[in-house]
Amino acid sequence: MRTGIVKFFNQKTKFGFIIDDETKKEYYAHAKNVEGEIVANDHVTFELKAAARGEECVNVKKATGAK
Repeated sequence: MRTGIVKFFNQKTKFGFIIDDETKKEYYAHAKNVEGEIVANDHVTFELKAAARGEECVNVKKATGAK
């Protein structure tokens, strides 16, 4: 399971980006793959899945202990 920080997430358009803690790469995240609600600067856990335009985040959840 990877960890990262939400760069931004727009609840209206239902997408955003997460920066991987280890690689510092940005990955696309869509609301359909997010458990609960996330906002900018939230610390999250996620997995990566191959998508049409590269990899995207799936199984996104706030990290344990995150508010």
